[in-house]
Amino acid sequence: MSSTPPGSRFIPNPTPCGRSRREFLWQVGGGFAGLALADLLARESSALAGTPGPNPLAPRPAHFRPRAKHVVFLFMNGGPSQVDTFDPKPALTRFHGKPYQGDAKVGSNGRPVGRLMQSPFEFRHHGRSGLQISSLFPHTAKFADDLCVIRSMHSDTAAHASGCLQMNTGSIFIGRPCLGAWLSYGLGTLNENLPSFVVMTDPRGGPIGSASNWGAGYMPAAYQGTLFRSTGVPLLDLATPAGTTDAVQRRSLDLLAELNREHLATRAAESELAARIESYELAYRMQTSAAEVVDLGRESTATHERYGLNQRVTADFGRKCLITRRLLEQGVRFVQLYSGGGHIEDTWDGHNDCISNHRLHAAETDQPIAALISDLKRTGLWEETLLVWGGEFGRTPTSEGVDKPGRDHDWHGFSMWIAGAGVKGGQAVGATDELGFKAVENRCHVSDLHATILHLMGLDHTRLSYFHSGLNQRLTGVLDRRVIPEVLA
Repeated sequence: MSSTPPGSRFIPNPTPCGRSRREFLWQVGGGFAGLALADLLARESSALAGTPGPNPLAPRPAHFRPRAKHVVFLFMNGGPSQVDTFDPKPALTRFHGKPYQGDAKVGSNGRPVGRLMQSPFEFRHHGRSGLQISSLFPHTAKFADDLCVIRSMHSDTAAHASGCLQMNTGSIFIGRPCLGAWLSYGLGTLNENLPSFVVMTDPRGGPIGSASNWGAGYMPAAYQGTLFRSTGVPLLDLATPAGTTDAVQRRSLDLLAELNREHLATRAAESELAARIESYELAYRMQTSAAEVVDLGRESTATHERYGLNQRVTADFGRKCLITRRLLEQGVRFVQLYSGGGHIEDTWDGHNDCISNHRLHAAETDQPIAALISDLKRTGLWEETLLVWGGEFGRTPTSEGVDKPGRDHDWHGFSMWIAGAGVKGGQAVGATDELGFKAVENRCHVSDLHATILHLMGLDHTRLSYFHSGLNQRLTGVLDRRVIPEVLA
């Protein structure tokens, strides 16, 4: 029940829009005026805060000394099971096959909860830290002392589309800038010849919600992710047309830029137009830089084998990981790789058979991820690169039904890991309950993870804001979110 401020006048309002036609018209008129004012504010904020100078991706200073310069987000699309990957639960072995008696709200779309199901994968202690990791990841487990596993993650939704959006943008609603866009907005680019933010999806399809997961939302479109194609040439039309010399192409682009500047002069608030104009110049600069980055023929046979490019099961994700290393070497700020595309078994969404599902997707990604970590350490990029692994949520410790080895969605408690620059590895942060349903110790919300990533990149999540619709918008929202101190080295 709402309270009335002292001295204010409260008039009962039993009808949707006032108690009379006169009052209805007054309220509607005020509403239209408010819409006009909101539009003017939005246009003014776009002009003032949207495009910092001629180049919206010009480098910007961090709020404080950053620990990392780059982020690689290894997105396991579909929701990997915490109790089969990084959160061992011996109690599930004791109670295997018994009905769940707890009060956790689990399941989605009215599906039955089923019975408790132990993990078929063996957990072992790895490294000097003794961090427990599932047998699904024999290659990644070699770097156990570098991984900080957050076992107490939780989110606000059980649906894939809104879950992916929240993990990427901090909100379950479409139209918000994603993490990569916030980093591009806050820090700019390190290489003007390549995108600041690159996304590589799975050949089986993109995440539910599609490009909204790497969009710039209400920010200028220049901050959105650049999608590299999953198969074939990552970027189309990079090559100079046959018969066109560099000089001719340069003169054509200069003329086009002059005409575009005249066109933009009367449309300063149209960020999509400004981004499109800038994209012509970026495409020209990328003709050499991007072509070199994606040319994996320059790598040795041994490198191809380490990343698994010579094996069908690892070839796609291995290719993406190798391109990622090359992008980081050229200064790309944020790279996001998707494992799993489309829906259900083509992703980590193991409703029917979580065992075979996770065995397949772990096999596709484990060796390439380990090769990427090894190369980052070898080249010195490890000290300035942050790796994040996880999906939109986890999975239930119960089977989807009797004699059915699938697991349903669980957003109350799941695992992710973070590693690299500024991270204290070889540890597990937080905990779920005895069975793995809910985060109960040092609970970490998705927005807490975002705040931590921004912090490691030298950005204060409470200061990084963008004025839109009359508010200073933030990636972490208006609630009391925090940097996770245990993660920091």
